Amino acid sequence: MSGNTSASADLTRNNGQLGKKSFIDVIVRDFQKHKYKYLIVLPVLIFLAVFAYRPMYGLIIAFKDFRPALGVWGSNWADPWYRHFQVWFNDPFFFRVMRNTFSLSFLNIIFGFPAPIILALLLNELRSKRFRRVVQTITYMPFFISMVVVASLIRTFVSSGGIFSQIAVFFGGDPTNFLMHSQNFYPIFIISDIWQFVGWNSIIFLAAITAIDQEQYEAATIDGATRFQQMIRITLPNIIPIISILFILRMGSILNVNFEKVLLLYNEAIFETADIISTYVYRRGIIHANFSFGAAVGIFNSIVNVCFLLAANYISRRKTGSSLF
Repeated sequence: MSGNTSASADLTRNNGQLGKKSFIDVIVRDFQKHKYKYLIVLPVLIFLAVFAYRPMYGLIIAFKDFRPALGVWGSNWADPWYRHFQVWFNDPFFFRVMRNTFSLSFLNIIFGFPAPIILALLLNELRSKRFRRVVQTITYMPFFISMVVVASLIRTFVSSGGIFSQIAVFFGGDPTNFLMHSQNFYPIFIISDIWQFVGWNSIIFLAAITAIDQEQYEAATIDGATRFQQMIRITLPNIIPIISILFILRMGSILNVNFEKVLLLYNEAIFETADIISTYVYRRGIIHANFSFGAAVGIFNSIVNVCFLLAANYISRRKTGSSLF
């Protein structure tokens, strides 16, 4: 019996060694075959290792009373260890900034996410290539404008002497600075966000549309399908996988509202609707040097984003068959 056991153990050990050796051989052969592709990816991997993964050890300051003079490891542990999270959940502005962040994010998904899809579908239906290039150029341009310049333009347009105030006066209204009224911040932010990113975000959908087999359109034309029917029955279903993947990625950053834009547009008069998690943490964690609090909120953001990512990935896999994993 003992002889059989030792023989089985030796066989298992040998199989394991062979498995490891064959796996290494596969990796070596694949690298030799695609070495230039690996070299292209190498700078990206180095960048991620240095700037994304190496600094992650600093997250432990969320569980410490961090003091820059003492450093990450020299600072004392918080008592209790979850104290900074407790401060965040008990903060009097917690529900306000959470409401504003989720509201802006969901409104952007509802109105902003379909906008580039619709633009790509409409551009695909244009018969004139020259006119399509002109439209594409015009819609791409706002993406390349600095965020500071974009915010300055928005402030100018919605000021009491801006174009929108003049339009309101023309129709019998009073001149007003729209950014001084909290109820106006949501539409200003969402509309300007669509204007700024709709052209650039449509590129990937246009690329997906050009990859569709043209024989499908020829067969549909023979069967008498109109261009609208072809768009609904052929174009849209073929880009559903791309839409699903991008939607999952968008849900994975549900709490990452455009921080720079909000910071450049908001003021104390509209904090009720404009103050989001990022701007509040900027004031509380950076300006007031409460770095441990900021790190705790950052971990909270990441956990919430991962939960939404997993939920969106699961739903997409069940409903469309497309998913990240």
